Amino acid sequence: MSSRPTKFLIIDGIGGVPLGRELGEAFAECGIPTARLDALKLPVRRFYKVRSAWHKFRNRLGEKDAFHNLPRLRFDLLEKRVVQEQPTHVLVVGFVYKHFDPAEVKRLAESVGAQLMIYDTDSCNLYSKRREFVYFIEYELPIYDLIFSFSKVTTRFFRDTLRLNALHLPFGAKQLPKEAGTLKQDVVFIGSADLRRVFLLEHVREWLSVRGARWARNFPLISVDLRKRIDDRPIWDDELISLLQSAKIVLNITRSDFYGAETGVNLRIFEALAAGCFLLTDYCEEVTEIFTPGVHLDVFRSASELRQKVEYYLAHPHERERIAENGYNEFLAAHGWSARVKQILAHTSVPGV
Repeated sequence: MSSRPTKFLIIDGIGGVPLGRELGEAFAECGIPTARLDALKLPVRRFYKVRSAWHKFRNRLGEKDAFHNLPRLRFDLLEKRVVQEQPTHVLVVGFVYKHFDPAEVKRLAESVGAQLMIYDTDSCNLYSKRREFVYFIEYELPIYDLIFSFSKVTTRFFRDTLRLNALHLPFGAKQLPKEAGTLKQDVVFIGSADLRRVFLLEHVREWLSVRGARWARNFPLISVDLRKRIDDRPIWDDELISLLQSAKIVLNITRSDFYGAETGVNLRIFEALAAGCFLLTDYCEEVTEIFTPGVHLDVFRSASELRQKVEYYLAHPHERERIAENGYNEFLAAHGWSARVKQILAHTSVPGV
C-alpha cells in the first residue's frame, strides 16, 4: 500500500438513493478526504441500447443460459477520475458491473496502488435473478480485496461458501434532529410493491398510508380499499423523513426474496429509528441481534400478529413513545453512518486507525 496520504474514492453504483452520498459525508466527518463518483450521473456510451442488444444476441448464440452484460459507461471517464484523485482506497457502493467492466476496475485500482472494496447493498435483490446473481458472484465479487455486506446471511455465503474476504456491515442512517409534532398518520409503509407486502398490508389497510413505486401495475392483486391508500410515487430525502415522522407506527416489511433468505435488516429500519419513529418490522434473527424487540422497536411474525400489534400500539401511545425514544437513543449510540465508517476503517489499511 502506498505511503501517500489516505484518500477514499467512492464509486456509487446506486446513486438514485442517498446511501452513497451520506456515506461519503460520514467519511469526511471522520477526517478522511473522500471523493465520490455517481455512476448514474455519467453520460452513457453512444448507441448503448443498440450495442447492448447486439452484445446480448451475439453472446446468447453461444451460451444461452448465461447472463450477458455490456457495461453502460465509458471506462475512460472512470480512469480520468482515478488518475485525478489518486485514491489509496476505492470503495464501490452497490455494484459496478452494470456501469464498468469489473476486471478493468480491478486493473485501474492496482495501477494507482489502491485497496479495492465493495459495500454490498443490493445482492439480495438478485436472489430471484439466478443468471445475473451468478454473473455478479463470478465476475465482480472476486475483484475486491475486501467485501462488506449489509446482510449477515449474504456475508456468510460470500465468506464460507465462496471463500471471499467478507465482513458484515449493517446499514446505517444519517443523524437527524428529532421533530416533535402532530402524528397525522396511523400507520405508514414506504417501499416498492412486492407480493408479500401486498398480502400483509391488506390485514391493516384501514389504518394505512402507502408510498412507493410500482404499485399501480400490481392493482389487479390489490383490494379496492387498499388501492385508495396508495400513493404510487418514489420518495427520498426530506420528504421521506417528513412522512416517517408523521406516523404513529412506521411499518417495515422485507421483500419476499429477503424474507426467504432469512435476512431483513434493510435501510428503512435505520432511517425510521434515526427519525425518532416507532418501528414495527417483520421478524428475522438478524434484527434481534442488533436491536431488542419491545425495547428499541417491535416485531411481528404473522399477518394476525401484525394486526394485533398495530391495534395494541395505536391504543397505547405511551408505550409506543417509550420504545421510539429508546430506538432513537440506540441509533445515536451505535448506528449512524459515522459508526459504519469507523468499522470500515478498522478493517482497512489506513495508518493510525
